[in-house]
Amino acid sequence: MLEGKRILLGVTGGIAAYKSVEIVSRLRKKGAEVYVVMTKSATEFVTPITFRSISANPVYTSMFDEPKTWNIEHISLAEQVDVALVAPATANILAKMATGIADDFLSTVLLAVKSPIFVAPAMNDAMYHHPATQKNLGTLQERDIRFIGPTKGFQACGTEGDGRMSEPLDIVEELENYFTQHKTREMSGKKVLVTAGGTREPLDPVRYIGNFSSGKMGYAIAQAFAEVGAQVTLVSAPSEIAVPSGVEVVQISTAEEMYSEVLQRFPEQDIVVKAAAVADYRPVVRETQKMKKSGQRLQLELVPNPDILTTLGQKKQHQFIVGFAAETQNPLDNGLEKMKRKNSDMLVVNDVTLPGAGFGTDTNIVSFLFANGSRRDLPKMSKLEIARQLVKEIANLRSKTKE
Repeated sequence: MLEGKRILLGVTGGIAAYKSVEIVSRLRKKGAEVYVVMTKSATEFVTPITFRSISANPVYTSMFDEPKTWNIEHISLAEQVDVALVAPATANILAKMATGIADDFLSTVLLAVKSPIFVAPAMNDAMYHHPATQKNLGTLQERDIRFIGPTKGFQACGTEGDGRMSEPLDIVEELENYFTQHKTREMSGKKVLVTAGGTREPLDPVRYIGNFSSGKMGYAIAQAFAEVGAQVTLVSAPSEIAVPSGVEVVQISTAEEMYSEVLQRFPEQDIVVKAAAVADYRPVVRETQKMKKSGQRLQLELVPNPDILTTLGQKKQHQFIVGFAAETQNPLDNGLEKMKRKNSDMLVVNDVTLPGAGFGTDTNIVSFLFANGSRRDLPKMSKLEIARQLVKEIANLRSKTKE
């Protein structure tokens, strides 16, 4: 899918700049044309001649170099590329992009690019989590800048945490996925509702009953549908995950709030994916003041929450409904029983006790269960890749139904 694609690679001044050489090499081997723009700081880590040799194209480092072609170079370059990628994307370049600063060749050309822009953040864990950086990331997310990573791991400063740049193999794979998905926008015009995260049932103003769901699976599903052209609404319980580009988010907290928002939007949806971990019960009484510790046993009376998936199964007409089941024993049997009982068209089940699966992880191990009794078992893979596989399965099933 990268054959003949023109890719602008912006390289900034971070230690991960050495990985960008491999990115260029991998892109060239897949047939892409790569045009490298380096900041002054980036040249302190890797020389321009390295990128020129690997890319077989001129390397841009300054607004005031002798022109390589007779045009306004930053505008010409911006207009001719299919995508732009900034890797590594330091906190500095992210701040420039968020505020519209254009004080060097790279920040200027990025302002002129009309094609999709990908960034692979790379910085110290503390810098990544600084409020200013997080605000800039949010601003860029709202402008449909696409993020690849960062990942968690050992960093050059000797610490370990978030902010490590994704590996070149993963970055190139993301670009391939983008071109693959935009070649066939099989969900274009379809309305999709996805639920995500773990609901919270308040006990008092400072405590709640909840679960370990991070929302990663649901957010990945929302992203995968948006990538293939769907109009996606994400009804999300509290989560720290950035909202995927092109996705409308509706923030809720409790199971009853999620029930209300989902049921209100259900009639106009084509597909509903219930990936949220919804609390089964809520307290009968929510205290208006903080409950003080008495040293005695505390008994809570709980009542069932409305069952969203069951209600959708009863009300569905043209909608395709996908349920999720997080199990700790007999996942396949329990999943099949749940799918039939709740009248869903498909169910994704996983054993949350397996290493690399379940809540809070970046990977999962799932099985797709189908209404005809068949199933498809997936190996351990990233939640985003599982989400993309799920979208493909749904598209195939819907097309067979129409036939």
